[in-house]
Amino acid sequence: MNLFTDFEQRLNERLLTVPAIAEKRDTLDFKRIVVEPPRDPSHGDIAINAALVLSKPLGMKPRDLAGEIVAALESDPDFEELSIAGAGFINIRLSAACWQRVLVAAITEGEDFGRSTAGEGLSINVEYVSANPTGPMHVGHCRGAVVGDTLANVLAYAGFDVTKEYYINDAGAQIDVLARSCFLRYREALGETIGEIPEGLYPGDYLVPVGEALKAEFGPSLHNLPEDEWMPIVKDRAIDAMMVMIREDLAALNVKHDVFFSERTLHADDASRIRAAINDLTFKGHVYKGTLPPPKGQLPEDWEDREQTLFRSTEVGDDIDRPLIKSDGSYTYFAADVAYFKDKFDRGFDEMVYILGADHGGYVKRLEALAKAVSGDSAKLTVLLCQLVKLLRNGQELKMSKRSGNFVTLREVVDEVGRDAVRFMMLYRKSSEPLDFDFAKVTEQSKDNPVFYVQYAHARCMSVMRQAAETFPGLEVDSNTLADAVSGRIVEPEELRMIAKLAEYPRVINQAALTREPHRLAFYLNDLASHFHSHWNRGKEKQELRFINDEDRQSTLAKLGLVHATAAVLRSGLTLMGTEAPLEMR
Repeated sequence: MNLFTDFEQRLNERLLTVPAIAEKRDTLDFKRIVVEPPRDPSHGDIAINAALVLSKPLGMKPRDLAGEIVAALESDPDFEELSIAGAGFINIRLSAACWQRVLVAAITEGEDFGRSTAGEGLSINVEYVSANPTGPMHVGHCRGAVVGDTLANVLAYAGFDVTKEYYINDAGAQIDVLARSCFLRYREALGETIGEIPEGLYPGDYLVPVGEALKAEFGPSLHNLPEDEWMPIVKDRAIDAMMVMIREDLAALNVKHDVFFSERTLHADDASRIRAAINDLTFKGHVYKGTLPPPKGQLPEDWEDREQTLFRSTEVGDDIDRPLIKSDGSYTYFAADVAYFKDKFDRGFDEMVYILGADHGGYVKRLEALAKAVSGDSAKLTVLLCQLVKLLRNGQELKMSKRSGNFVTLREVVDEVGRDAVRFMMLYRKSSEPLDFDFAKVTEQSKDNPVFYVQYAHARCMSVMRQAAETFPGLEVDSNTLADAVSGRIVEPEELRMIAKLAEYPRVINQAALTREPHRLAFYLNDLASHFHSHWNRGKEKQELRFINDEDRQSTLAKLGLVHATAAVLRSGLTLMGTEAPLEMR
């Protein structure tokens, strides 16, 4: 049940009973009308901006129109009090009976309370992480992994058909460097003293097992082969080993993908898929032969002062045209991006979401241009950039790692503070904002640590349920029994405010999905936990708010209904975030 969607529909029906609105209904834009919780709860339970939106096209003063709208809404039995504020906002206070129905829905629907069909089954490909398979994942990959995985979960929960995808960058110069680095470790495994790792190769100790594995499989037979013979062998083994490591890192973070797409498949068979994608763009008039002026600043690797095959991307929103085929006939890196996007489009996705690091900001316009050219503007493309994560220990920045050689790995962070702390805190800032991650703060057991605070709220709910079972042996606490108990018994203002916070959950889910902003879920769960802890504390001072009354079984059941619904929403949200909802805190 989405209270706000329900009231939007109700409001639209009532608006058409206002003569001035009904007369011009076909010319009015009702989509800008918002039904939402007011910023200040003292103003009411729901705020409506209809008068502000419609007054100008109707040629009326907002407060005058608000008065007519209020008159049309007054007969609704769920609206206990209506008032006009400021320039024309309409604030509504709902009846206790209305809130009790919301609570019944939250109890009976349980962890499906926030589920919706807002996505209408649209097919979305969410590509995230896509780290080069050249070593363990670092903390920068971690943020994109959590943002992408949680966003995909939220989208699916909101009714989208979601595919989680990882693009394996297993072609290009970095893979040759990986193979040479592994071959050096192979020589080391054979007993050769390799000394300091040469500059330009990967120095981390994580490649030592790869060298040992090459020795176990091939003995010394690779040692005397020329590079062009051992390179493909070592390259295959190295990529496989790195992807095993990466999959293990992702599993430790509870990140799951449906598809692992290999870039090398685009280059197979003489790069036939890349060639076909470029031919498709050519047929659509987006490719030409020409030269590009030198860009300002540092020259990119693919710039040439010669005639090349170019993507006419400026005609579809880009800043400059992009090279596809160099003057020597080789494909640019962007040519593979063209083939990859076309592959996604051919698989039938309505939208492609890319979760990229902040250093990929320059890719956004070219990807958007590519989407328009390939799909004829029929497929949507969304790029989310994840800003940097700064690791701190008691306020001091950390940068180095013994395992990787030059960065802190994702696994080291997860092993130290736990998966749940990592996932929750990676979402506790909007992805476009930098994030400070302090090891000390994310492990402290206090209200200042959001993951602890939210999980403690769920554990406290479970504790209340156990205490009730001890107080009333054999007490039935199934959802139907609890739903029957709340009607007419949950009436205290503090309890109704708690229900109001629960009622926001379906709206938060829809907003997080439609705006592609999963951090909204983390913020909401922390806010809900705060409401619950505060409500629990008020029960110490006000007996009628206590969850368990050992002299009143029915009153206890009603209160447990509120606890049950709170636990279900917390559990639902934590599950979408990929974290646990503990039964007790240890």
